[in-house]
Amino acid sequence: MGDARTVRAVNALTSGWAGRALRRSEETVFSAAGVWPLLALLAAGADGAARDELERATGVGAGEAAGAAGRLLARLDALPGVASAIGLWSRATVPLEPGWAGALPPASHGVLSGDVAADRAALDAWADKRSGGLVPRLPIPFGEGTELVLAGALTVRTDWLRPFDEHGGVLYRTTALLDRVEVVEAPCGRVTVLKVLGTGGIDVHLLRGETGVPGGEVLTAGVGALRRAYPAVPGDRLPYGEPGPGVTVSRVHGWDRRPYLSVTTVPFEVTAHHDLLDHAGLFGLAAATDDSRGHFPGISRRPLAVGAAGQTVTAAFSALGYRSAAVTAISGIAGGVAPSTAKQVDAEFTGSIGFLTVHRTSRLVLNAGWVNARLPEEDWDGWDESGDDAGGAA
Repeated sequence: MGDARTVRAVNALTSGWAGRALRRSEETVFSAAGVWPLLALLAAGADGAARDELERATGVGAGEAAGAAGRLLARLDALPGVASAIGLWSRATVPLEPGWAGALPPASHGVLSGDVAADRAALDAWADKRSGGLVPRLPIPFGEGTELVLAGALTVRTDWLRPFDEHGGVLYRTTALLDRVEVVEAPCGRVTVLKVLGTGGIDVHLLRGETGVPGGEVLTAGVGALRRAYPAVPGDRLPYGEPGPGVTVSRVHGWDRRPYLSVTTVPFEVTAHHDLLDHAGLFGLAAATDDSRGHFPGISRRPLAVGAAGQTVTAAFSALGYRSAAVTAISGIAGGVAPSTAKQVDAEFTGSIGFLTVHRTSRLVLNAGWVNARLPEEDWDGWDESGDDAGGAA
């Protein structure tokens, strides 16, 4: 997929974001892979404290940041089912440094006219088009003081190699491949991980932690499991009983002696909006928001500071596959601007669960989230309490 160092840096940002932004168990979804290239491009043009902070946030030196961002974007865009894009808009009064602008993809630069309504409409149209209609507006405020906008879009589409069966709003699947599930011994306790394989080398890992463990800790454990940071027991080696959250291993009588894994979960959709400046330190943007001076001489000789930074992400998990879109934007303002038994593993991913969308071979996390996947309540309306079966034998 790409440079191993870049993958580690993006996944580290995913873990940091989960740990800081998901202290409670509210539903959310976010994409560090959508933010990282923009931060790297900013780092390439920054100086002083802003440069130092952005280098720490991205995990790469400013001198190599633009190249790393370009390679990541190109390799993401080459993946089946994944599309990435970068857009830059600037006023005529903001001359761009040729070396920095030359690192951007071709035809990615537009001009801000100064007409706030027209410019806003153009930016929103870009977000809508690049997200496939899933994110219709750029996720930052835009006004008279906006002199530059750097935006990115990342969409992911994958169809399951084996679709789920769906009945009454619940998803079911049975497989003989027990290693699709594993139980990880993480610092936050046991975490059950289910790998749902999709087309194009894109998988979704469903995560279920122990009761009461914050979602951020469960997601961080899931990212750590990608690099084998913690001991893990695959499904075919799990002991009988309840070896992990939502997992039951038992013996069943039947004619088929082959072991099998039975999975139960529910479809979900989640959308989240993030103000990245709420965690400016995490993203390396704290110093860059000081508008008493400029921080990006490598971008333009006009002094610039960060005025706003945001991301909107939407994701959907269904019986057939997974779809997501993330749009991220950062604005610049003037600075100083039977006869036998078989082993059965039952894994239930309901209640509060996490998910990671992962490129299979590189283990790059494309986005991550936390949802309350509740089983639908049984509809008792019209239930005949007399016990008579008017429909005869089933």
